[in-house]
Amino acid sequence: MKTHKIVFLLALSFFLFSCENELEINPTDNLPGELAITSETNVAAILIGVYDEAGQIASYGGRLQMLSDLLGTDTEVNWTGTFVQPREAFTKSFLIDNTWVRDVWGNAFETINQANLVIDNIDIVTSSAEEKARIEGEAKFLRALAYFDLVRNFGAPYIAGGSNSQLAVPLRLNGLVDFSVNLDAARDTVEEVYTQVISDAQEAYALLPESNSFFADRYAAQALLARVYFQQENYAAARDAANDVLLNSGHSLAPTFDDVFNKEGDGPEDIFSFQVTSQTGANNLVNHYASEADGGRGGDIVINDDYLALFDDPENDERASYVYTNPANEKQLTNKYRQQFANIFVFRIAEMHLIRLESNFREGTSVGLDPLTEINALRSRSGASALAGPLTNDLIFNERQLELGFEGFLIHDIKRTQRSVGTIPFDADVLVYPIPQTEMDTNPLMVQNPGYGE
Repeated sequence: MKTHKIVFLLALSFFLFSCENELEINPTDNLPGELAITSETNVAAILIGVYDEAGQIASYGGRLQMLSDLLGTDTEVNWTGTFVQPREAFTKSFLIDNTWVRDVWGNAFETINQANLVIDNIDIVTSSAEEKARIEGEAKFLRALAYFDLVRNFGAPYIAGGSNSQLAVPLRLNGLVDFSVNLDAARDTVEEVYTQVISDAQEAYALLPESNSFFADRYAAQALLARVYFQQENYAAARDAANDVLLNSGHSLAPTFDDVFNKEGDGPEDIFSFQVTSQTGANNLVNHYASEADGGRGGDIVINDDYLALFDDPENDERASYVYTNPANEKQLTNKYRQQFANIFVFRIAEMHLIRLESNFREGTSVGLDPLTEINALRSRSGASALAGPLTNDLIFNERQLELGFEGFLIHDIKRTQRSVGTIPFDADVLVYPIPQTEMDTNPLMVQNPGYGE
């Protein structure tokens, strides 16, 4: 379980110890530069801050997932909340001053900068080769994760076999403690950012241990690689990475679909996750998906019958009934987010099954399991009847929506498979985030995305 609670306690204990009689405690994401690079303990504390930064609301605490699904939906859900920022994603009409988009950008680069500080100062870690490798591996994993979602959201879609010279985001690979220096940076290409993500994730896989308590381990890095290769349509590499996770990570499907969600600790299915506790953090998914009784706003994101119509066996499939009606307003809401302090998983084992089976299907192989057997094993967990076959790309795409709905996958699956959002083609300008106005105002080298003006 990768928990913010543990992050909080470790960071607090470190600073209480190191500050002696000082009452003023510096948070791990705001260490003075001269303190940040003086000891191994400080470098380790910065790493704890990277986890905390990445798990904030603006990123993996909820907004990344919600924006991705709202941008990818047509008639499956409605946004009924009062916030204009997610409504712009739902209506495919982002403005360049959208503060959610601004904060996705800003939080990702704050995460990257702190990871850079760890990587830049890794030679300070001298207690053991294993400790040095672990700290460096975690920092590279978190940097890769942040850059992957930046390139997917702020760059045009990756096209397999293409040059992918379309602009993405700046690769800022050196840590800064002095922000008075010139921060101007031009955008690197989609290809260049993907190359960096894969390099970081591969190095993380080589550096990290097979198990790592509450933090990223080798198989978290491999799960990230599986997802990255999958987005690139490099299905052979995606298949093999997912197969490694499935065979060797020690994780397995939870006994029931319900066992996956609303848990305060990690279950057998969670490969890597953040957790919000009463001590620190907030779960923005609960805020916008749940009823008032469950700690939410009553259901800003409402499930429509068009989503439920995707289920071919609704009477038996637990996933089809994983919806409840809010008695206060009769809105249909997902059951996935009803526990205010539940962990927020980033990678779970069901996704690895879906990556392996689709990759096998597209490659004409049966590594691990043949695709039809694997999709039916996943369906069996939820009580859905077995598919007789033959499988098709459409059936597999639909299965991903049934299993992974409202977890932040939809727009990326649409772009990967070159489908449409209603009548909007996968590569339309409106399906790419605008570069935030704050970045445009302060970085003269920055170029705005097409469709958003200059």
